[in-house]
Amino acid sequence: MELPKSVCNCLSRLEDAGFACYAVGGCVRDWLLGLVPQDYDLCTAATPEQIRAVFAGEKMVLAGQKHGTVGIVTEGGVVEITTFRTEGDYRDNRHPGWVKFVEEIEGDLARRDFTVNAMAWSPKRGLCDPFGGQQDLKDRVLRAVGDPATRFREDSLRILRGVRFAVRYQLTPEPKTLEAMTELAPLMGNLARERVFEELCKLLPLVSAEDLKRFVPVLAQVVPDLKPMVGFDQRSPHHAYDVFTHTAHVTAAVPGDPALRWAALLHDVGKVPAFTTDETGRGHFYGHAQQSAQMADALLRQLKAPTALREQVVELIDMHMTKIPAEKKVVRRWLSKLGLERLRNLWCLQKADTSSKGICKDDELQHFVELDTLLEEVLAENACLQIKDLAIDGKDLMDLGYSGPAIGKALNALLEQVLDEQIPNDRAALLAAVAKR
Repeated sequence: MELPKSVCNCLSRLEDAGFACYAVGGCVRDWLLGLVPQDYDLCTAATPEQIRAVFAGEKMVLAGQKHGTVGIVTEGGVVEITTFRTEGDYRDNRHPGWVKFVEEIEGDLARRDFTVNAMAWSPKRGLCDPFGGQQDLKDRVLRAVGDPATRFREDSLRILRGVRFAVRYQLTPEPKTLEAMTELAPLMGNLARERVFEELCKLLPLVSAEDLKRFVPVLAQVVPDLKPMVGFDQRSPHHAYDVFTHTAHVTAAVPGDPALRWAALLHDVGKVPAFTTDETGRGHFYGHAQQSAQMADALLRQLKAPTALREQVVELIDMHMTKIPAEKKVVRRWLSKLGLERLRNLWCLQKADTSSKGICKDDELQHFVELDTLLEEVLAENACLQIKDLAIDGKDLMDLGYSGPAIGKALNALLEQVLDEQIPNDRAALLAAVAKR
């Protein structure tokens, strides 16, 4: 493994001082997979006091010192160095009741979550892999270190992390690990919602429809609104899938942008409570978009999602059933209302929703091609979309005797007329229209 210069220098200084030191965890896993590691962690036989002595005179980050971690500030960023340790007595499924420093790397690796993350590498000693992580990587297997139930009771977020590792690295959980992940998933209810949200945001951009269907027993523990959707028959000639299978396909069909993925995952959570049938037995979901938006808003508030993301997701869900005719005047008005990014995101969600029904007519998707064509035409025309784009401004109206709120009302009225193509965005035409008011 070729370590960054700053990491290599830290490792060498500890080795030169007589303390064994290894690169550990994710960087070793990614290296063995032929990937470029995004970050590097070191572990060492040196205690925190000894690490501080080795790096005396250097700027350090000591917030994690009581758990054995000292951060060394280098030109390449902060390099975290942790003393070999074991830990136990996890009373809250998250924090260890005690931490004990140990002398050998094997004791440290034994406390880690999965075998693929329980490997260490040293330039002097090579690969340390006491639990067969390298072979599991070759076999594409996700296996907990030791007893899976013990690992997940120590920190239940490991269950959700396991889903992410399985998805990202195309690993299949071995039976005992998968069984423990599923049975102990309710323990994730003890986790801070911010930690759950952060982990879900890492996972959602990676998932395929098959991933979502495979791991929904776990995911439904942290997104409980998904559970009623699984297997729910829509009883509709427009849908070949149950509500959750449709949702899984929609989620996989949108780009990996967090807001789009969240909107896709939650866009139909209101279908089950909104479900009704007519006299023929056909299913209907009147008002489900608005109900889904309300449920998504409540869920994202519980998960402590950032306000901007939550509002974007709720808006997309609320509007996802809105029909936008393929007319330039209509497209221009929607572009004025939402702006380019929000409008494209809405169409992206609507297109994924349409194409993921399992029954989709060609003309339904052709509609979005027509909308995109019209949008490009409007953009090429540099059309007037906002008050600031009008050929006259508030000063012109003041010169005509307007004042106070009347100025804003007049400008808004002019913009509406321009958007409806009643008058051109021409200075003379606008002034003439104002004179008629």
